[in-house]
Amino acid sequence: MIPMATASETPTEYIQHHLTFLTKPIGTGGFWTLNVDTLIMTALLGVVTFGFLYFVSRKATTGVPSKTQAFVEWFLDFVNGQVKSVYNGTTALIAPMALTTFVLTLFMNAMDVLPLDLVAKGLHALGVPYWRVVPTADVNTTFALAFAVLGLSIFYAIKIKGLGGWVRELFCAPFGSHPVLWILNLLFNVIEYVSKTLSHSLRLFGNMYAGEIMFLVVAMLGASGYVGLVAGAGLHVAWSIFELLIILLQAYIFMMLTVVYLAMAHEHH
Repeated sequence: MIPMATASETPTEYIQHHLTFLTKPIGTGGFWTLNVDTLIMTALLGVVTFGFLYFVSRKATTGVPSKTQAFVEWFLDFVNGQVKSVYNGTTALIAPMALTTFVLTLFMNAMDVLPLDLVAKGLHALGVPYWRVVPTADVNTTFALAFAVLGLSIFYAIKIKGLGGWVRELFCAPFGSHPVLWILNLLFNVIEYVSKTLSHSLRLFGNMYAGEIMFLVVAMLGASGYVGLVAGAGLHVAWSIFELLIILLQAYIFMMLTVVYLAMAHEHH
């Protein structure tokens, strides 16, 4: 994030500035560059997520529930129902992981509704030239989440089937165990792992990145005069409502894909 667009800025420059990360190169830079804003926002939202879950669990009572507890219990039942519709195994951590994944992704997505220029002006006054507040609009974040799910799926596959059983499945499924088919089976399974990770990460990133672009385009419309200001305000409200649906939907989809991939890891072929 940066200060509001000046008269000398073109729409392209304004959008590019808002989409610039606060970075810190490691060594010579290049590929090894940290997006500091993404790391800090992810860490802060992680603390908020676990703090929220801890607060809710601490406030739970066996007596007459409050409205907040009633809503949380309904939501927990909803998540458990979604998990049971996909996963038939006995691992007790799948539902808690699904809940944590949903809440964390939801909080990260929700940063997209913050007013861009107000945040930018406040940070600029503190000497911060660039700052992006939506971690899931950074492909590095979504890939990190997807790689974590990939690691968990491989972990549970080995835990359920054993290392030998997992390796045998890599070489002998789905086309058969004949040695001639081993390479084909391995390639198929590697492609499956790669494609699941790519789709898991890029779907979330693409939707949140597009949401950022739309907010910036609407902001530029508001800077084009009184008519643009009125039209921009109306479009901003309309897009904000639509973006709230996207935020919820993308968190739900990411959670469900996580459950599906972990459920697939428990299946024997």
